[in-house]
Amino acid sequence: MKKVITYGTFDLIHSGHIHLLRRAKALGDYLIVAVSTDEFNQIKHKEAYHSFADRKLILEAIQYVDEVIGEDNWEQKVTDVKDHDIDIFVMGDDWTGEFDFLKEQCEVVYLPRTEGISTTKIKNDLSIND
Repeated sequence: MKKVITYGTFDLIHSGHIHLLRRAKALGDYLIVAVSTDEFNQIKHKEAYHSFADRKLILEAIQYVDEVIGEDNWEQKVTDVKDHDIDIFVMGDDWTGEFDFLKEQCEVVYLPRTEGISTTKIKNDLSIND
């Protein structure tokens, strides 16, 4: 069985997230999604609208996702790849090159982002319409 993992905050789920998850799942048999915990988002100075528990619940309902785990720190990726027997590590191409150090442990794939959609854009659009 080929295992794939990807990471993100996955707040305000949108079509770009779904496209990423679908393409990640197509690379293997089992997709693990590591979601930034609320505490990790604070460290990253990133604010999510939905709590970790809600983001995890939403992701677990998506047909492409087999398992959802929490991400607590930047260093966790190395241990996750080992502990979960990961074959392919997937991230959006805005991270190209950032995780190449994992190539010693698994294949690293950077998928193109969906044009014209992002959580940041949605948040900005909503604040304009207030």
